[in-house]
Amino acid sequence: NLVVTHSSQSLRGHAEPIADQLTQSFVLEAIECFEAHQYRAAVVFSWAGAVALLHKHVFSSKLDAFNKEAERRKQHWRTAKQQDDLGRMNEHEFLDVCEAIGVFGKNVKQILQNECLMLRNTCGHPNFAVIAENSVAAHIEKLIKNVFTRF
Repeated sequence: NLVVTHSSQSLRGHAEPIADQLTQSFVLEAIECFEAHQYRAAVVFSWAGAVALLHKHVFSSKLDAFNKEAERRKQHWRTAKQQDDLGRMNEHEFLDVCEAIGVFGKNVKQILQNECLMLRNTCGHPNFAVIAENSVAAHIEKLIKNVFTRF
């Protein structure tokens, strides 16, 4: 398919400048799912990688601010002491806290919540939604530009 071939080349071009080898390999695996027409897997896999990278960034450089904001928002928040503890917060709320502590701004949060997370939720659960190559390529590109190359 010409669309997949063109999009694949474009996505691979966006993945090349990612400095961290582990992060780059995560992105390339999502692109490989895309190339194999495994669109739902590409969406879910790329989202999981982006969230893991955000957790790593928050844990390594914003943990105190994150815990303070989380406690302010959620009365029963147990202080995160390990990176895995950040996964106790649902991803929508996690993105809200990230915006509040300056990890990214409102517009990036809206892209991540209203576009990427919503598509991930659609792809991660049984339903009759049809996902095609253009929407998946756009999803991966948004994550590359707003998460993978920034953190």
